[in-house]
Amino acid sequence: MARSEKKSRRLVVDGTTFLWKVGHRHERVNGLAQGCREVLALHPLDGRGRLEITFSGGPGRAVPDGLLPSGAVGTGGAYLNLHEPGTVRALLEEAVTTHGWCTDDAAPRCIDGWTLFDVVSARRHEGDAGPQRGATDRSDRPADPAVSLRAPQV
Repeated sequence: MARSEKKSRRLVVDGTTFLWKVGHRHERVNGLAQGCREVLALHPLDGRGRLEITFSGGPGRAVPDGLLPSGAVGTGGAYLNLHEPGTVRALLEEAVTTHGWCTDDAAPRCIDGWTLFDVVSARRHEGDAGPQRGATDRSDRPADPAVSLRAPQV
């Protein structure tokens, strides 16, 4: 049975449970849908924080537009599948490390996914002959001990 893409999925990282889902949005120009973007939305189950990582289409940046499958984002040479838990975890860890996102931030946070893409793609495709579609999920990889997703103690 196929899973519903409309329902949130669970991901547990460092003892914190996150709900996440992937969506597709368009810009509206004069009432017409233009400018495809793929959106990964996450939030901790027991926290206030909301995070959206967006990948907008453009020159040299591929997002689902009728040719690519849902969740596929890439630069032509490297691709990520936003439906893979290992990819979601890597993007989450990178958002915490490089953008300082905190799971208990009251204000929702939106991050341009392309600022995370190169590092996450390199991490996800480590050991492969080269970046390719359909790379295996590496969510069993141990977490980076320097990354803590828990809210700071006050």
